Amino acid sequence: MSLEVFRSLPERVKYCVGLYPFLSSNKESVAQTVIEKISMSSILCSAISCIVSALGLLPRRLTRFLVKRSVGKSWSTASVEALCGHLLQYHTMRNILFLAKTEFEKFAQEPDWMFMKEKQDQISFLFGINDHWGPLTMFEEISKQVPNVALSIEKEGHTHSFSCTKAGSVWVADHVVSLIKHQLQVKADIVKDTMVG
Repeated sequence: MSLEVFRSLPERVKYCVGLYPFLSSNKESVAQTVIEKISMSSILCSAISCIVSALGLLPRRLTRFLVKRSVGKSWSTASVEALCGHLLQYHTMRNILFLAKTEFEKFAQEPDWMFMKEKQDQISFLFGINDHWGPLTMFEEISKQVPNVALSIEKEGHTHSFSCTKAGSVWVADHVVSLIKHQLQVKADIVKDTMVG
């Protein structure tokens, strides 16, 4: 989505950082295959949304327990509360599945390598070791297609849901700060060279 915004409003975007980027479908991911099949079926979307909204009707203590035992084992309390308080609703789940559907439709196409090449000095990507949404095969493909774009691999063990843990949020924030500082230094050096030359 951030690359789409960049493409639509290039004059407003100074720098785009793709964190654990989902740029194309990963056919080797069982989770993606299941989510794609669900998101493409109106009946399954309705059924899942009904189940999720029913969970939202349970007492908050019980939904917290269920979330902590399933998807939120390592999540922060704030992330568990956000899921229990905001996501366990029919229309929210339908919107999430609609977003997933449109993403899978978009990612059936090849990424826009030409745009990335044109803007490579304004783009960087951070990949995770075991992220099925942004697998290292995509890291390798970007390396081939856009060899001068800034690429990093996080090896601390955070996941695509890094923002649901304090450690993941802090690590990624520090990484983004270092990328922005580097970008600002590059711009300052260009201005300095222009003034000297």
